[in-house]
Order: sequence, then C-alpha cells, then structure tokens
Amino acid sequence: MFTSLSDRLTATFKNLRGKGRLSESDVNATIRDIRMALLDADVALPVVKEFTHAVRERALGAEVSGALNPAQQVVKIVNDELVAILGGQTRRIQFAKNPPTVIMLAGLQGSGKTTFAGKLAKWLKDQGHTPMLVAADLQRPNAVTQLQVVGERAGVPVFAPERGNVAGYDAAVESGEGTRSYGDPVTVSRQGIDEARARQHDVVIVDTAGRLAIDEALMQQAADIRAAISPDEVLFVIDAMIGQAAVETAQAFAEGVDFTGVVLGKLDGDARGGAALSVAKVTGRPIMFASVGEQTKDIEVFHPDRMASRILDMGDVLTLIEQAEKAFDQRQAQEMTRKFLEEEDFTFDDFLQQMSAIKKMGSLKQMLGMMPGMGQMRAQLDSLDEREFDRVEAMVRSMTPFERTHPKQINGSRRARIARGSGVSVSEVNQLLERFTQAQKMMRSLRRGGGVPGMPGMPGMPGMGGGKKAAKGQQRKKGKSGNPAKRAAEEKAAAEKAANARINAANQAFGMPGGQDDGQPAATDPANVELPKGFEKFLGR
Repeated sequence: MFTSLSDRLTATFKNLRGKGRLSESDVNATIRDIRMALLDADVALPVVKEFTHAVRERALGAEVSGALNPAQQVVKIVNDELVAILGGQTRRIQFAKNPPTVIMLAGLQGSGKTTFAGKLAKWLKDQGHTPMLVAADLQRPNAVTQLQVVGERAGVPVFAPERGNVAGYDAAVESGEGTRSYGDPVTVSRQGIDEARARQHDVVIVDTAGRLAIDEALMQQAADIRAAISPDEVLFVIDAMIGQAAVETAQAFAEGVDFTGVVLGKLDGDARGGAALSVAKVTGRPIMFASVGEQTKDIEVFHPDRMASRILDMGDVLTLIEQAEKAFDQRQAQEMTRKFLEEEDFTFDDFLQQMSAIKKMGSLKQMLGMMPGMGQMRAQLDSLDEREFDRVEAMVRSMTPFERTHPKQINGSRRARIARGSGVSVSEVNQLLERFTQAQKMMRSLRRGGGVPGMPGMPGMPGMGGGKKAAKGQQRKKGKSGNPAKRAAEEKAAAEKAANARINAANQAFGMPGGQDDGQPAATDPANVELPKGFEKFLGR
C-alpha cells in the first residue's frame, strides 16, 4: 500500500547520509521532499502541514545539531511524528464487564464491512471468545446471504431475519405480540443481541447497511441502531484506496454515528494509501484494525509504531514473529529439537511440515517485506515466483514414504518417476535433491559446532567455538594423559563439552533459549551486535 511513499522517503534520507552536520538549507530541502511525498500519497493537506512543521522544528533543534549522526536522528524524528499522526498507542477492543460485548460496524457500501465482520469474528474466536454475527444490512441484495457465507467460513453462528433477505421495511407478520417487522434493522439488531445473550455468546458483531454515498437516511439509520443497542464499540470501516474522499467520509461518520475506532480495509491494495495517514489525525479516533487480504485470517491489529516502521523501510519484525508463533506448532519444534540432539537427519517429511507452517503465515512476499531494508530489493521481491513452493511440494509428495526418509536411495529411475508424477523435469528433481543434501550437511555441521559448509568466514553457533579456528582445521589435538584417572577426567570433560555444544546448537537453531559457554572465544560477540527492535524475542532472549 505505501510502496510509493516508502520509496520517496527512503530516497530523501539517502541524501543526508555522510553529512556530519546538517545546515538549515539541508533541513529545508528534506522537509520539501517529505511534503511532496506525502501530498503525492494523498495525505490530507492539513495533516501534511502539521507533520512537516513538527519535523522541521525538531530537526532544527538541539537534538539534531548535537547528534553524532544527524541523518539517523532526522529519520528518528520522522518516525516519531509518523507514529503520532497514526494514533500513537495501539488501541484494543474494550470488552464489556457484563457480556455480551456489542460491536457495531458502519461505513460506505463496498468498504468491506461484511468481509471484515467475518474476519473479526474469526480473530475473536481464535482469542478464546464466542462471537455471534448479526445481519442488520437489509437493504443490499443478498447481504444477509453473504454474511451467512462469511460466518460459515469463520465457523461463527449468524443471526439473520426469519424472512431471509428483505428489501426495505415492507415485511411484517402478525404474531401474538402484535406486528413485528423483520425488515427493520433496529429490530433485527435488538433481537440478535437477545439471542446472543440467551445462547451465552460473549461478543456480538452487528453488520449494518452502507450506501454508495453519504446521505441523511444512512446516517439516521446508523444513529437509530446505535441508540437502540448501545454498542460498546462502533468501528468505522473505510476503504484505504479511496484517497482524499476518505477524510470527508470519516468526518461525516464521526459527526453522524460517533464511532470509537477505525478499520482500514484493503490495505493490501496498490493505491497510494494516504488516507490511512489522515483519518486518525483528522477524526481523533484511533485506527484499531487493518484488513490485509481476502481470507478470514487476513486481519491485523493496527500498531502505529510498526506501521511507521514499515513506511520508513525499517521492517516489522514483531509482527513477523507473532505470525510465526501462530503458524509453527510447538510440538513440531520440540520434535525437531529432539532429532537435532539425537543426530537424526532432516527428512523430506520434516521439510513438508516446515513448508506448511510457512504457508500459514501468508504470502512470502509480504513476509519478506517485513524485514528491514527489503524495500531496496523490491524489484527482486516483485519477480519472486511463489509458485515455486507448489512445484517443490508436488515433487516431495510424488515421493514414496521410503524415499522421503531415504533421499540417498533415489536413483535415476525413481527421479524420472517423481518428475513425471509432479509435472516437472528430471533436472528440477536433481536440483531439489542437491539442495536438500546441502541443507543436511549444514545441519550436521551446526550440530558439531562448526561453521556453515562452503563459507569459511561464517562462524559457528554462538558459544560453540567454530569460526576461524574451526575453518582452519589445522590445530593439533591434545594428547591423552598416561594417568588413567586423569585420562578419565579429560574424557568426561570432553563428553560434557560436546553435549553442551549440541544442546546450544539445537536451542539456537530452533528459536529456544540457549547460552551455555564452552570456554572457547566466540568469533563475534553477540552482545555487541545491534539488533532490530523485537529481534531479542525472536532469538529467545
């Protein structure tokens, strides 16, 4: 979404590198470039003026003039101000003390309300809640049916009018209690909440109607529903691709419905996305969620600091770690650790499990885009063919169970059969087997505490020695003592050292806390390495 803005800001900061001191003209030129980048990204003019004024005041102040690296200090200032206009702190859903918590969704037609309702329900279900969806959009054709389909995908029940899809307010039936309209969204909303309370659901998500443009009827209907159900949260869903119109729409809904939070829909699109940088600042309401895809799992809690980091091409390691924690099964990680410690070889079955976990994390391009500095490799990312995963998986699944655990036994005829079964050439099968063999060699080398094969300058695992000493391989072994007691003590110490090395390697390789010291000097002191924010958790520290 912010590709163009990110590229422009990155190019602007490059011009500041290498300067020991920034003059006022340097700052003014930088502010001018930032202003043009924000305007081109469809950021609202009042927001641009306030943002650039704040950056200029700080950039000309003492915090930059006295900094050892003025360019980095300017980047920090821009990052801080971006976080501020995006809302500052992360805003979470405020649940009711007495269930159910009622969440009302509002917005224009086509903004993605119904799709987001299913995503939010699935997200809440994964958090341990028991949500229910209420279909209060009774104007759009098949809106109720769409919500029922979305609810089925999310595995969440949907409360819908008994008459099904009803257009307008003309459907009424006679009951013992008098006339009751199934076409009235206010009535449907009330009944949905009562039903959720009776079934002991702790969260109710009410999907309301939208319009193609702002009108009084839409606002009045939304206001009536809000007054009738007294929701704990009112989320305004806005299409992040509509540009400057997003600000006017958000202001109108803020006055008419008084929403409590914003949801950015279609944040994975190709538009310039300046609306996301404007809505929170203009309305004073926090951005709470972002919709980043079409599947029910494609929802993210909006973190202003992480989004600012992405825009400035500094990555989003924390979100990447959270996705990995959800995708990778702890039992599988423990099994891999056991195999590593017991010196069992990595098999194609293990490879399939790891590939399945990576797929659960989402698009590979999206994951790589969260790494710091990957914006400079955007051309390579765009040319990345994610179908290669499917081809590799097809080759592995064309193998027999014996072949997956004994890849060395795959001879020429077996390779030809695998190629035919997966629809690839024999040379591609050969390349896969060769890469897999290299991966096994690397795992064995790490287990022994050595460096990466074929890379003499690559040190071994931290706390395991290796490095240059292991690469040289020229050190003479210490002779055994002639004293039996002393020799037994030496052998015991050597065995303990080897065991510690294997445990350390396994822990570091599979993201678990390690740190035993074998007494050997490390090639690089990890404590002195400056890591990206959040990487300590990734390394298990």
